[in-house]
Amino acid sequence: MSQKTTDKEKTLITRDWLAIERTKLANERTFLAYFRTFLVILGTGLTVLKLEFFSDLKAYGSILIVIALVILIIGIYRLFKVKKTIKKHYNS
Repeated sequence: MSQKTTDKEKTLITRDWLAIERTKLANERTFLAYFRTFLVILGTGLTVLKLEFFSDLKAYGSILIVIALVILIIGIYRLFKVKKTIKKHYNS
């Protein structure tokens, strides 16, 4: 009977470990979504600034670049904050 309990405990430990790994990977995927959004908005802002066709929208291009940088900062901050929370709660 004690051997079955030991097997169950190992399974729970493995499941818990896998759950923690899934949480870490989800955190990284979320950061990559922030980063992808940053790149798209930054690219749009640079395009608006560089193309003469959009010369009336230069202020809009500058605003997009600032927004892109804010999104990147938020993504990096969130990545490390959640990583710290995971380490605090799961000690892994």
